Amino acid sequence: MKYSILGRTGLKVSRLCFGILTMGPLQADLPLAEGAELLKYAVEQGVNFFDTAEIYDSYSYLRLLVRSYPNKDLIITTKTYAVTAEEMKASLEKARQELDRDYIDIFLLHEQESALTIRGHREALDYLITAKEKGLVRAVGISTHRIAGAQAASELPEIDVIHPLFNIQGLGIQDGTRQEMEDVLTKAAAAGKGIYLMKALGGGNLLPQADDALKFAFSRPFASAVAVGMKTRQEVDINVLAASGQPVPDELKRQVSRMKRQLHIDPWCEGCEECVKHCPQDALYLGEDGKTHVREEECLLCGYCAAACPFFYIKVY
Repeated sequence: MKYSILGRTGLKVSRLCFGILTMGPLQADLPLAEGAELLKYAVEQGVNFFDTAEIYDSYSYLRLLVRSYPNKDLIITTKTYAVTAEEMKASLEKARQELDRDYIDIFLLHEQESALTIRGHREALDYLITAKEKGLVRAVGISTHRIAGAQAASELPEIDVIHPLFNIQGLGIQDGTRQEMEDVLTKAAAAGKGIYLMKALGGGNLLPQADDALKFAFSRPFASAVAVGMKTRQEVDINVLAASGQPVPDELKRQVSRMKRQLHIDPWCEGCEECVKHCPQDALYLGEDGKTHVREEECLLCGYCAAACPFFYIKVY
């Protein structure tokens, strides 16, 4: 495993960051013991960097991991939608208690869209900055799907880390092109921001070109790490090899390709129906709850719906 220093944070992170969402309650929902064993397997392969969020409801997996390696420097990022200082205090204390840690390595404001959004969360950000001064947080930052969010964060000296959506096709970038995002991130990294990427595989929609997509993401000089969601040991093996610049054996690829996958629509779908309009199989429909649903027997996992979703709420896992 290769490691990098995350911007000016001083945190040494594995190039592969384990994205917890895929294995957690919102997606694969692995049993607690099974999920913890998968995380431990990743650590034994050299992974020391883990990304989660308050909304993922996955702290219990990481708590077991931390307890299994009391003397190992495991770097954990979490995220919150907190707006006020009071909400941020509650989010921070929840994370510390449920992870059984005195401090959180990296705490991010979740899905910040622009300078205006960050300004609206300013009270929460200020609370994080104070918590950092007290040693309760080691670095603060934002996650974003938007170029405007990354640009705004790059201009704020108090922001240490940017966690942007970025992949070979630019799938999910909501306000511009892949190249425009890359230009902003290159400048942000040069200014000392720690950058680790999300959605290198487009939420599973780029799996047919996984080799190229992973090589592309790990080759970006501005990125210290790439977060990839995983739920099996075979996926860990593939991503560890990719992060290390080593070829993936064909048999391992075949094992992963044979795994049953399904379309996942986030529960916070807003029912705009753009995905329904773009589904060539008529496999999607708007339910009585005002959210999109899928007829699995009709779905070909082509990913056209994910490309059409303006909020990137559709994934394949």
